[in-house]
Amino acid sequence: MATLSVALTGNPNTGKTTIFNNLTGARQKIGNWPGVTVDKKVGYVNHNDRAISVIDLPGTYSINARSAEEQIVIDYLLNEKPEIVVNVLDASSLERNLFLTLQLLECGIPVILDLNMMDEAKKRGLTINVKEMEAQFGMPVVETVAKDHKSIKKLMDVFTEKALCNYHPSDLIEEHIAKVKEISNNNKDQVEEEIIELRYALIDNIMGKIVKKSGTSNSITEKIDHIFANGFLALPVLFAIIYMLFEITFDWIGQPMADFVDGFIGDTLTPWAQEILADLEVADWLQSLLVDGVIAGVGGVVTFVPLIFTLFFCLSFLDGTGYMARVAFIMDPVMRRTGLTGKGVMPLIMGFGCAVPAIMGARALDSEKDRRIAMLVTPFLTCGAKLPVMALFAALFFPDDATNVVFSIYVAGVIAAIVMAKVLNSTTFKSEESTFLLELPPYRFPDMKTVLLETWDKGKGFLVKAGTIIFAMSIVIWFLSNYNFSGPAEMEESFLATIGAAVANLFVFHGFDTWEAGAAVITGILAKEAVVATMGVLYGVADVAEDATEAAQQMQSTIGTSFTSLSAYAFMIFIALYTPCMTALGTIKKEFSSWKWTLFSAGYTFVVAWVVSLVIYQVGKLLGFGA
Repeated sequence: MATLSVALTGNPNTGKTTIFNNLTGARQKIGNWPGVTVDKKVGYVNHNDRAISVIDLPGTYSINARSAEEQIVIDYLLNEKPEIVVNVLDASSLERNLFLTLQLLECGIPVILDLNMMDEAKKRGLTINVKEMEAQFGMPVVETVAKDHKSIKKLMDVFTEKALCNYHPSDLIEEHIAKVKEISNNNKDQVEEEIIELRYALIDNIMGKIVKKSGTSNSITEKIDHIFANGFLALPVLFAIIYMLFEITFDWIGQPMADFVDGFIGDTLTPWAQEILADLEVADWLQSLLVDGVIAGVGGVVTFVPLIFTLFFCLSFLDGTGYMARVAFIMDPVMRRTGLTGKGVMPLIMGFGCAVPAIMGARALDSEKDRRIAMLVTPFLTCGAKLPVMALFAALFFPDDATNVVFSIYVAGVIAAIVMAKVLNSTTFKSEESTFLLELPPYRFPDMKTVLLETWDKGKGFLVKAGTIIFAMSIVIWFLSNYNFSGPAEMEESFLATIGAAVANLFVFHGFDTWEAGAAVITGILAKEAVVATMGVLYGVADVAEDATEAAQQMQSTIGTSFTSLSAYAFMIFIALYTPCMTALGTIKKEFSSWKWTLFSAGYTFVVAWVVSLVIYQVGKLLGFGA
């Protein structure tokens, strides 16, 4: 029997992705839609002896084809014609969700109406008459709670038992569709406004017949928002939450796990590998390649995997609570000063995880100007790949104040992004007023399965890089650091020293004009994770003592000849702000469809980082912080 194709569509924040994750679990393939960098999620499940393919379409409020997401949804539904289309509705905010429902029916797309979040609707005193709703639309209706396994099973039962070809719009909907066609064919002014009014009039009519509300007390969300999203407490609460996130990552959970991994690689894996290779009488050059190149390089990056997964988990958890939308609302007055709206802060927040999905996420912004500015300033954010550099240098040079130092780097990235957004808005792009439409979902405890899957999806990208790009880079770095045109050579006379010395001339006044730092800057453009891999090869970071304090002292004795605490901080600032990695630049090229903007992004970020780190170092010296 052929695989049953199911498409999930609906507004953002309706629990659609939670349903998708609970339907398919880890049986997912995540790619991109043709021609764009919007995530394409496809999952697979078997139910009642039937193979089911489920696709999670991008969340959208309409299908007017004004954004990439809207175009993807309408193109897929009309051209691919999945056998079942599930319109996931937030039962607690049904009126807003039904606008998309009417548009789908107007396009001749039969749907299963999934009343999701029924538990929240009941908490709000809402009662929905399912039978009457089916009669009003002429389509099957199912009630679900996305986190409930029984609900998901009931939904899969509907997939295998209902044939949408047997359903037809009700007389009421048919009459509405006829009116829409009549208005569209009249060629009058303001046709779209008239159709919108017609849709909302019908929605009001249907809502009056199917929904009853009891009780008028303020919801928990409203009570929390009174503190978290309004008044003078909103910004302090926001910064406190972000600071707490860093404490969890760098002090409480992430760092202890990172210390454990670091100790295992330095005290167990490396000596064991050396012993095995010596017993096998492996050639000295191959031993050096495997131990000093691969294990030192890749191991130096893998050490920071716990930090990155902890950060991704915290961000996914916050997003699941509904607080991230409040961040956009709170930051709107600030972002307005840059020429963007509060929505512009969302790609910046995603940038803390990885610049690539953050650049992709800029497609959700409402204007082309906003999208372009967001894509150009997002790389200033300190992403997960830059985190190992910050963690390493903070532990080496600021062991008693590591959290505050790393936090300041993140703040510097945010400030750079905001300032450059203002500069770009005032110079490169014409200033235009942008509308700000944002839904604030109710606060809820996140679905942990969804949080963990999102954490894995984001974190595994780092692991893949560590296993592929960083592996390859470690071998290249080892070769460049051990050979020159005459053959094997001391590191100070190697290819890498020559290349690094040429680049280091750019940083004579920055305090880190060594060939080692120059080499790390070059490899960091290929992949930010490679900065630590380079340091691992050049300074032997993997061969450290088990005790964290002693390990920091060990590494200080080697890197200390190249950096002071001030130059180390200037180097951290430079790495945080300079040219995006090749993957991010490739994404920018794909989004802009222009080499000019790609090269502009690579060049201007380097200049900004160069200037800022120079100012920090020189001003620091004047203030007596040069030691």
